[in-house]
Amino acid sequence: MSFQALGLSPALLNAISDQGYTTPTPVQKQAIPHILAGKDVLAGAQTGTGKTAGFTLPLLHRLMENHDPHQKPRRIRALVLVPTRELAAQVLESIKTYGAHLPLIAEMIVGGASINMQIRQLRHGCDIIVATTGRLCDHMNERNINLSSVEMLVLDEADRMLDMGFLPDIRRVIGNLPKQRQNLLFSATYSAPIKALANQILQNPILVEVAKPNVTSDNISELVYGIARENKRALLSYLIGSNNWQQVLVFVRTKHGADRLEKQLVTDGIRSAALHGDKTQGARTKALDLFKNGKVSVLVATDIAARGLDIDDLPHVVNYDLPQVPEDYIHRIGRTGRAGALGAAISLVSPEESSQLAEIEKLLKRKLPRIADTGYEPVSLNVIDAPKKKAPNKETGKKDFRHTKKPTEKKGYVARNQAPGAKPKTQGSRSRSR
Repeated sequence: MSFQALGLSPALLNAISDQGYTTPTPVQKQAIPHILAGKDVLAGAQTGTGKTAGFTLPLLHRLMENHDPHQKPRRIRALVLVPTRELAAQVLESIKTYGAHLPLIAEMIVGGASINMQIRQLRHGCDIIVATTGRLCDHMNERNINLSSVEMLVLDEADRMLDMGFLPDIRRVIGNLPKQRQNLLFSATYSAPIKALANQILQNPILVEVAKPNVTSDNISELVYGIARENKRALLSYLIGSNNWQQVLVFVRTKHGADRLEKQLVTDGIRSAALHGDKTQGARTKALDLFKNGKVSVLVATDIAARGLDIDDLPHVVNYDLPQVPEDYIHRIGRTGRAGALGAAISLVSPEESSQLAEIEKLLKRKLPRIADTGYEPVSLNVIDAPKKKAPNKETGKKDFRHTKKPTEKKGYVARNQAPGAKPKTQGSRSRSR
Protein backbone atom coordinates (compact mmCIF):
# COMPACT_ATOMS: atom_id res chain seq x y z
CA MET A 1 0.00 0.00 0.00
CA SER A 2 1.23 3.50 -0.86
CA PHE A 3 0.52 6.81 0.88
CA GLN A 4 -1.65 7.79 -2.09
CA ALA A 5 -3.99 4.90 -1.28
CA LEU A 6 -4.61 6.27 2.23
CA GLY A 7 -6.53 9.27 0.89
CA LEU A 8 -4.22 12.06 2.01
CA SER A 9 -4.26 15.44 0.27
CA PRO A 10 -1.79 16.27 -2.54
CA ALA A 11 -0.03 18.84 -0.34
CA LEU A 12 0.65 16.19 2.31
CA LEU A 13 1.76 13.67 -0.31
CA ASN A 14 4.26 16.21 -1.63
CA ALA A 15 5.64 16.74 1.87
CA ILE A 16 5.93 12.97 2.38
CA SER A 17 7.74 12.67 -0.95
CA ASP A 18 10.10 15.48 0.07
CA GLN A 19 11.16 13.32 3.04
CA GLY A 20 11.82 10.32 0.81
CA TYR A 21 9.06 8.11 2.21
CA THR A 22 7.08 5.89 -0.16
CA THR A 23 5.42 3.20 1.95
CA PRO A 24 3.48 3.75 5.20
CA THR A 25 4.39 1.77 8.31
CA PRO A 26 1.88 -0.73 9.77
CA VAL A 27 0.58 1.73 12.39
CA GLN A 28 0.14 4.38 9.69
CA LYS A 29 -1.72 1.95 7.41
CA GLN A 30 -4.15 1.06 10.18
CA ALA A 31 -4.61 4.39 11.98
CA ILE A 32 -4.71 7.00 9.20
CA PRO A 33 -7.90 5.82 7.40
CA HIS A 34 -9.86 5.69 10.68
CA ILE A 35 -8.63 9.13 11.76
CA LEU A 36 -9.51 10.58 8.35
CA ALA A 37 -13.00 9.13 8.83
CA GLY A 38 -13.37 11.07 12.09
CA LYS A 39 -13.25 8.04 14.39
CA ASP A 40 -11.77 8.01 17.88
CA VAL A 41 -8.67 5.79 17.92
CA LEU A 42 -6.88 3.87 20.67
CA ALA A 43 -3.49 2.90 19.26
CA GLY A 44 -0.89 0.68 20.84
CA ALA A 45 2.49 1.31 19.24
CA GLN A 46 6.07 1.25 20.44
CA THR A 47 8.55 4.01 19.70
CA GLY A 48 10.13 3.84 16.26
CA THR A 49 6.98 2.60 14.52
CA GLY A 50 6.12 5.86 12.76
CA LYS A 51 3.24 6.62 15.12
CA THR A 52 3.96 10.38 15.20
CA ALA A 53 3.32 10.69 11.47
CA GLY A 54 0.45 8.27 12.04
CA PHE A 55 -1.53 11.04 13.76
CA THR A 56 0.09 14.25 12.44
CA LEU A 57 -0.70 13.47 8.78
CA PRO A 58 -4.45 12.85 9.21
CA LEU A 59 -4.66 15.66 11.76
CA LEU A 60 -3.31 18.14 9.20
CA HIS A 61 -5.61 16.72 6.51
CA ARG A 62 -8.73 17.11 8.64
CA LEU A 63 -7.87 20.64 9.76
CA MET A 64 -7.47 21.72 6.13
CA GLU A 65 -10.94 20.39 5.23
CA ASN A 66 -12.58 23.23 7.20
CA HIS A 67 -9.76 25.76 7.18
CA ASP A 68 -10.85 29.41 7.03
CA PRO A 69 -7.93 31.55 5.80
CA HIS A 70 -9.77 34.72 6.80
CA GLN A 71 -10.21 33.73 10.46
CA LYS A 72 -8.39 36.24 12.70
CA PRO A 73 -7.11 35.62 15.23
CA ARG A 74 -6.70 31.94 14.51
CA ARG A 75 -8.53 29.52 16.79
CA ILE A 76 -6.83 26.54 18.42
CA ARG A 77 -8.45 23.60 16.63
CA ALA A 78 -6.09 20.76 17.58
CA LEU A 79 -4.34 20.00 20.88
CA VAL A 80 -1.56 17.43 21.26
CA LEU A 81 -0.56 16.55 24.84
CA VAL A 82 2.81 14.90 25.47
CA PRO A 83 4.79 13.98 28.62
CA THR A 84 8.12 15.72 27.93
CA ARG A 85 9.61 18.77 26.24
CA GLU A 86 11.73 16.58 23.98
CA LEU A 87 8.70 14.72 22.68
CA ALA A 88 6.86 18.03 22.22
CA ALA A 89 9.73 19.32 20.06
CA GLN A 90 9.69 16.11 18.01
CA VAL A 91 5.93 16.29 17.42
CA LEU A 92 6.13 19.98 16.50
CA GLU A 93 8.92 19.23 14.04
CA SER A 94 6.80 16.49 12.46
CA ILE A 95 3.82 18.85 12.12
CA LYS A 96 5.96 21.53 10.49
CA THR A 97 7.68 19.02 8.23
CA TYR A 98 4.49 17.46 6.87
CA GLY A 99 2.63 20.77 6.94
CA ALA A 100 5.31 22.58 4.94
CA HIS A 101 2.88 23.18 2.04
CA LEU A 102 -0.08 24.08 4.25
CA PRO A 103 -1.12 27.48 5.72
CA LEU A 104 -1.48 26.09 9.24
CA ILE A 105 0.38 27.46 12.27
CA ALA A 106 1.56 25.25 15.15
CA GLU A 107 3.11 26.35 18.45
CA MET A 108 4.73 24.55 21.38
CA ILE A 109 3.77 25.22 25.01
CA VAL A 110 6.24 23.60 27.43
CA GLY A 111 7.95 24.36 30.72
CA GLY A 112 11.51 25.63 30.79
CA ALA A 113 10.78 28.16 28.04
CA SER A 114 9.80 31.83 28.24
CA ILE A 115 6.17 32.06 29.31
CA ASN A 116 5.96 35.65 28.03
CA MET A 117 6.99 34.53 24.56
CA GLN A 118 4.32 31.85 24.70
CA ILE A 119 1.71 34.42 25.71
CA ARG A 120 2.61 36.51 22.66
CA GLN A 121 2.32 33.45 20.42
CA LEU A 122 -1.08 32.58 21.85
CA ARG A 123 -2.35 36.13 21.35
CA HIS A 124 -1.19 36.07 17.76
CA GLY A 125 -3.23 32.91 17.23
CA CYS A 126 -2.48 29.41 15.95
CA ASP A 127 -4.23 26.29 14.67
CA ILE A 128 -2.36 23.59 16.59
CA ILE A 129 -0.88 23.49 20.08
CA VAL A 130 1.64 20.86 21.19
CA ALA A 131 1.94 21.03 24.97
CA THR A 132 3.05 19.48 28.20
CA THR A 133 0.26 19.48 30.74
CA GLY A 134 2.00 21.49 33.47
CA ARG A 135 2.72 24.60 31.40
CA LEU A 136 -0.64 24.34 29.65
CA CYS A 137 -2.37 24.43 33.04
CA ASP A 138 -0.27 27.48 33.95
CA HIS A 139 -1.70 29.30 30.95
CA MET A 140 -5.19 28.10 31.79
CA ASN A 141 -4.79 29.51 35.31
CA GLU A 142 -3.89 32.91 33.87
CA ARG A 143 -6.58 32.66 31.18
CA ASN A 144 -3.98 33.07 28.45
CA ILE A 145 -5.44 30.31 26.30
CA ASN A 146 -8.86 29.53 24.84
CA LEU A 147 -9.54 25.86 24.15
CA SER A 148 -13.23 26.20 23.32
CA SER A 149 -12.67 25.57 19.59
CA VAL A 150 -10.59 22.40 19.84
CA GLU A 151 -11.82 19.80 17.34
CA MET A 152 -9.10 17.17 17.81
CA LEU A 153 -7.33 15.98 20.96
CA VAL A 154 -4.26 13.75 20.82
CA LEU A 155 -2.69 12.10 23.88
CA ASP A 156 0.73 10.87 22.79
CA GLU A 157 2.67 8.50 25.06
CA ALA A 158 -0.35 8.45 27.35
CA ASP A 159 1.07 5.69 29.54
CA ARG A 160 4.17 7.79 30.23
CA MET A 161 2.02 10.76 31.23
CA LEU A 162 0.18 8.61 33.75
CA ASP A 163 3.47 7.19 35.06
CA MET A 164 4.65 10.76 35.67
CA GLY A 165 1.51 11.65 37.65
CA PHE A 166 -0.13 13.91 35.07
CA LEU A 167 -3.61 12.39 35.25
CA PRO A 168 -5.13 15.27 37.32
CA ASP A 169 -3.78 17.80 34.81
CA ILE A 170 -5.09 15.75 31.90
CA ARG A 171 -8.55 15.63 33.43
CA ARG A 172 -8.49 19.36 34.04
CA VAL A 173 -7.50 20.09 30.43
CA ILE A 174 -10.18 17.76 29.08
CA GLY A 175 -12.73 19.52 31.28
CA ASN A 176 -12.03 22.74 29.37
CA LEU A 177 -12.49 21.21 25.91
CA PRO A 178 -15.70 20.97 23.86
CA LYS A 179 -17.53 17.70 24.38
CA GLN A 180 -17.89 17.21 20.64
CA ARG A 181 -14.40 16.45 19.37
CA GLN A 182 -12.25 13.66 17.93
CA ASN A 183 -9.95 11.90 20.39
CA LEU A 184 -6.77 9.96 19.61
CA LEU A 185 -4.89 8.09 22.33
CA PHE A 186 -1.47 6.58 21.60
CA SER A 187 0.20 4.40 24.21
CA ALA A 188 3.01 1.86 24.23
CA THR A 189 1.31 -0.23 26.93
CA TYR A 190 -2.28 -1.09 27.87
CA SER A 191 -2.25 -0.85 31.65
CA ALA A 192 -5.41 -0.68 33.75
CA PRO A 193 -5.11 3.14 34.18
CA ILE A 194 -4.77 3.55 30.40
CA LYS A 195 -7.90 1.48 29.80
CA ALA A 196 -9.76 3.53 32.40
CA LEU A 197 -8.65 6.79 30.77
CA ALA A 198 -9.63 5.51 27.34
CA ASN A 199 -13.10 4.60 28.62
CA GLN A 200 -13.51 8.14 29.94
CA ILE A 201 -12.52 10.12 26.86
CA LEU A 202 -12.95 7.87 23.79
CA GLN A 203 -16.28 7.29 22.06
CA ASN A 204 -16.57 3.87 20.39
CA PRO A 205 -12.85 3.85 19.59
CA ILE A 206 -11.16 1.90 16.86
CA LEU A 207 -8.41 -0.28 18.35
CA VAL A 208 -5.12 -0.19 16.46
CA GLU A 209 -2.39 -2.52 17.67
CA VAL A 210 0.64 -3.19 15.49
CA ALA A 211 2.78 -5.12 17.96
CA LYS A 212 2.26 -7.26 21.01
CA PRO A 213 2.66 -5.29 24.25
CA ASN A 214 5.84 -5.70 26.27
CA VAL A 215 7.82 -7.03 23.31
CA THR A 216 11.19 -5.66 22.19
CA SER A 217 12.27 -5.34 18.57
CA ASP A 218 13.91 -8.31 16.89
CA ASN A 219 16.49 -5.89 15.50
CA ILE A 220 17.95 -5.24 18.97
CA SER A 221 20.58 -7.51 20.49
CA GLU A 222 20.41 -7.51 24.29
CA LEU A 223 23.24 -8.36 26.69
CA VAL A 224 23.60 -8.25 30.48
CA TYR A 225 26.94 -7.64 32.19
CA GLY A 226 26.94 -8.68 35.84
CA ILE A 227 29.24 -6.18 37.52
CA ALA A 228 29.85 -4.72 40.97
CA ARG A 229 28.47 -1.21 41.30
CA GLU A 230 31.87 0.36 41.92
CA ASN A 231 33.22 -1.12 38.65
CA LYS A 232 30.42 0.03 36.36
CA ARG A 233 32.05 3.25 35.20
CA ALA A 234 35.37 1.58 34.36
CA LEU A 235 33.58 -1.16 32.38
CA LEU A 236 31.49 1.39 30.50
CA SER A 237 34.56 3.43 29.53
CA TYR A 238 36.32 0.24 28.41
CA LEU A 239 33.37 -0.88 26.25
CA ILE A 240 33.08 2.52 24.58
CA GLY A 241 36.82 2.91 24.00
CA SER A 242 37.76 -0.62 22.99
CA ASN A 243 34.84 -0.96 20.57
CA ASN A 244 35.17 2.60 19.26
CA TRP A 245 31.50 3.33 19.84
CA GLN A 246 30.72 6.73 18.36
CA GLN A 247 27.14 7.23 19.54
CA VAL A 248 25.93 5.81 22.85
CA LEU A 249 22.82 6.71 24.83
CA VAL A 250 23.41 5.87 28.50
CA PHE A 251 20.52 5.75 30.96
CA VAL A 252 20.98 6.43 34.67
CA ARG A 253 18.47 6.61 37.51
CA THR A 254 19.02 10.11 38.94
CA LYS A 255 19.87 13.62 37.81
CA HIS A 256 22.86 13.76 40.14
CA GLY A 257 24.04 10.43 38.77
CA ALA A 258 23.82 11.77 35.21
CA ASP A 259 25.98 14.80 36.00
CA ARG A 260 28.50 12.71 37.91
CA LEU A 261 28.86 10.04 35.21
CA GLU A 262 29.23 12.71 32.53
CA LYS A 263 32.16 14.26 34.39
CA GLN A 264 33.75 10.86 34.99
CA LEU A 265 33.53 9.93 31.32
CA VAL A 266 35.03 13.26 30.30
CA THR A 267 37.88 12.54 32.73
CA ASP A 268 38.32 9.22 30.92
CA GLY A 269 38.71 11.09 27.64
CA ILE A 270 35.20 10.36 26.30
CA ARG A 271 33.23 13.30 24.93
CA SER A 272 29.95 13.33 26.85
CA ALA A 273 26.90 15.44 27.69
CA ALA A 274 24.12 15.07 30.27
CA LEU A 275 20.37 15.40 29.78
CA HIS A 276 17.87 15.56 32.66
CA GLY A 277 14.97 17.53 34.08
CA ASP A 278 17.02 20.06 36.05
CA LYS A 279 18.62 21.35 32.86
CA THR A 280 17.11 24.42 31.24
CA GLN A 281 15.36 23.93 27.93
CA GLY A 282 18.28 25.61 26.18
CA ALA A 283 20.82 23.32 27.85
CA ARG A 284 18.77 20.23 27.02
CA THR A 285 18.41 21.25 23.40
CA LYS A 286 22.14 21.97 23.15
CA ALA A 287 23.10 18.60 24.66
CA LEU A 288 20.80 16.77 22.28
CA ASP A 289 22.10 18.69 19.26
CA LEU A 290 25.71 17.94 20.22
CA PHE A 291 24.85 14.26 20.43
CA LYS A 292 22.91 14.15 17.17
CA ASN A 293 25.66 16.02 15.32
CA GLY A 294 28.39 13.71 16.61
CA LYS A 295 30.22 16.37 18.62
CA VAL A 296 29.85 14.21 21.73
CA SER A 297 29.90 10.42 21.68
CA VAL A 298 27.86 9.77 24.82
CA LEU A 299 24.60 11.25 26.04
CA VAL A 300 23.95 10.42 29.71
CA ALA A 301 20.23 10.73 30.37
CA THR A 302 17.53 10.03 32.92
CA ASP A 303 14.24 8.45 31.87
CA ILE A 304 13.00 11.83 30.70
CA ALA A 305 14.73 10.88 27.45
CA ALA A 306 13.39 7.33 27.27
CA ARG A 307 10.67 8.54 24.95
CA GLY A 308 10.57 11.46 22.58
CA LEU A 309 14.18 11.29 21.39
CA ASP A 310 14.27 10.92 17.63
CA ILE A 311 17.83 9.93 16.73
CA ASP A 312 18.42 8.32 13.36
CA ASP A 313 20.35 5.03 13.41
CA LEU A 314 21.31 5.16 17.09
CA PRO A 315 23.51 2.04 17.40
CA HIS A 316 23.95 1.60 21.17
CA VAL A 317 21.86 2.02 24.31
CA VAL A 318 23.34 1.28 27.74
CA ASN A 319 21.37 0.81 30.95
CA TYR A 320 23.94 2.03 33.46
CA ASP A 321 21.21 1.76 36.10
CA LEU A 322 18.23 -0.50 35.56
CA PRO A 323 14.89 1.32 35.56
CA GLN A 324 12.59 1.08 38.57
CA VAL A 325 9.59 0.37 36.31
CA PRO A 326 10.09 -2.75 34.17
CA GLU A 327 8.18 -1.30 31.20
CA ASP A 328 10.73 1.52 31.00
CA TYR A 329 13.32 -1.04 29.93
CA ILE A 330 11.37 -1.53 26.69
CA HIS A 331 11.03 2.21 26.15
CA ARG A 332 14.73 2.79 26.80
CA ILE A 333 16.10 0.22 24.40
CA GLY A 334 13.45 1.24 21.86
CA ARG A 335 15.69 4.19 21.05
CA THR A 336 17.85 1.83 18.98
CA GLY A 337 16.97 -0.71 16.29
CA ARG A 338 14.45 1.64 14.69
CA ALA A 339 13.09 1.63 11.13
CA GLY A 340 14.65 -1.73 10.37
CA ALA A 341 18.16 -0.80 11.54
CA LEU A 342 20.17 -3.02 13.86
CA GLY A 343 20.90 -1.93 17.44
CA ALA A 344 22.52 -3.13 20.65
CA ALA A 345 21.22 -2.75 24.21
CA ILE A 346 23.71 -3.32 27.03
CA SER A 347 22.70 -3.52 30.71
CA LEU A 348 25.28 -3.16 33.48
CA VAL A 349 23.63 -4.93 36.40
CA SER A 350 24.94 -4.99 39.96
CA PRO A 351 23.82 -7.57 42.54
CA GLU A 352 21.70 -4.87 44.20
CA GLU A 353 19.66 -4.65 40.98
CA SER A 354 19.02 -8.38 40.60
CA SER A 355 15.39 -8.07 41.67
CA GLN A 356 14.81 -5.36 39.04
CA LEU A 357 16.38 -7.60 36.41
CA ALA A 358 14.07 -10.41 37.47
CA GLU A 359 11.04 -8.12 37.08
CA ILE A 360 12.15 -7.10 33.58
CA GLU A 361 12.64 -10.72 32.55
CA LYS A 362 9.23 -11.57 34.00
CA LEU A 363 7.67 -8.83 31.88
CA LEU A 364 9.50 -9.99 28.74
CA LYS A 365 8.77 -13.66 29.56
CA ARG A 366 12.34 -14.61 28.72
CA LYS A 367 15.80 -14.51 30.24
CA LEU A 368 18.25 -11.92 28.95
CA PRO A 369 21.61 -13.34 27.81
CA ARG A 370 24.51 -12.82 30.25
CA ILE A 371 28.16 -12.15 29.47
CA ALA A 372 30.12 -14.74 31.42
CA ASP A 373 33.52 -13.00 31.45
CA THR A 374 33.29 -9.26 32.10
CA GLY A 375 36.97 -8.89 32.96
CA TYR A 376 36.06 -8.26 36.59
CA GLU A 377 35.35 -10.45 39.58
CA PRO A 378 32.17 -12.46 38.90
CA VAL A 379 29.02 -11.46 40.78
CA SER A 380 25.74 -13.26 41.34
CA LEU A 381 22.57 -11.83 39.83
CA ASN A 382 20.30 -14.31 41.58
CA VAL A 383 17.67 -12.53 43.64
CA ILE A 384 18.27 -14.81 46.62
CA ASP A 385 21.92 -13.72 46.70
CA ALA A 386 21.19 -9.99 46.43
CA PRO A 387 22.61 -7.94 49.30
CA LYS A 388 20.12 -6.40 51.68
CA LYS A 389 19.64 -2.70 51.23
CA LYS A 390 20.29 -1.22 54.66
CA ALA A 391 22.87 1.45 53.87
CA PRO A 392 21.83 4.90 52.64
CA ASN A 393 21.50 5.10 48.90
CA LYS A 394 24.51 6.90 47.45
CA GLU A 395 22.36 8.68 44.87
CA THR A 396 19.53 9.92 47.09
CA GLY A 397 21.02 9.79 50.57
CA LYS A 398 17.91 7.96 51.78
CA LYS A 399 17.81 4.60 53.52
CA ASP A 400 15.95 1.65 52.06
CA PHE A 401 13.99 -0.06 54.85
CA ARG A 402 12.36 -2.70 52.66
CA HIS A 403 14.59 -5.43 54.10
CA THR A 404 14.71 -4.24 57.69
CA LYS A 405 12.19 -4.35 60.50
CA LYS A 406 11.00 -1.11 61.97
CA PRO A 407 12.28 -0.92 65.56
CA THR A 408 9.53 -1.07 68.14
CA GLU A 409 9.38 1.81 70.57
CA LYS A 410 9.60 0.69 74.21
CA LYS A 411 7.10 2.29 76.50
CA GLY A 412 8.13 3.51 79.91
CA TYR A 413 11.79 3.58 78.91
CA VAL A 414 14.12 4.37 81.81
CA ALA A 415 17.69 5.31 81.06
CA ARG A 416 20.46 3.34 82.64
CA ASN A 417 21.76 4.89 85.91
CA GLN A 418 18.56 6.95 86.19
CA ALA A 419 17.40 7.42 89.77
CA PRO A 420 14.29 5.42 90.75
CA GLY A 421 11.12 7.51 90.63
CA ALA A 422 12.71 10.14 88.38
CA LYS A 423 10.79 11.40 85.37
CA PRO A 424 11.53 9.14 82.37
CA LYS A 425 13.72 10.73 79.73
CA THR A 426 12.02 11.51 76.46
CA GLN A 427 13.36 10.33 73.14
CA GLY A 428 14.85 13.77 72.51
CA SER A 429 16.63 13.96 75.88
CA ARG A 430 20.41 13.78 75.84
CA SER A 431 21.88 10.83 77.64
CA ARG A 432 25.29 9.23 77.42
CA SER A 433 23.68 5.86 77.78
CA ARG A 434 21.88 6.20 74.38
